[in-house]
Amino acid sequence: MSDSPFKGTTGIKRILNATGYSLAGLAAAFKGEAAFRQLVLLSVILIPLSFYFDVSRVERAIMIGVCLISLVIELLNSAIEAVVDRISLERHPLSKNAKDMGSAAQMVGLTLVGVTWLLILFP
Repeated sequence: MSDSPFKGTTGIKRILNATGYSLAGLAAAFKGEAAFRQLVLLSVILIPLSFYFDVSRVERAIMIGVCLISLVIELLNSAIEAVVDRISLERHPLSKNAKDMGSAAQMVGLTLVGVTWLLILFP
């Protein structure tokens, strides 16, 4: 058991609380992060489009999965940025590194989306 006062619930109550926190996080990202909204729009286009192409179920699952992975990366990138900004708005090399690495993770994620879709659609 953790010493954190925020870890007191168990069972169904914990699941319900976690669901609420997750939905609040999605709402905050959608409201406050333009990059997240852009990726949601891209996913809203690409995921249904994946059903248009004559690909196997596994290929379609991979095409959808990489879109969702990119959303996950952006949520983590936004979380890193929020924590860094919460600690201090002062310019610091470590803060810059943290933000740049989060951005680099998203660049890799978007490259993964593009390469995956291209390899599946144009073998």
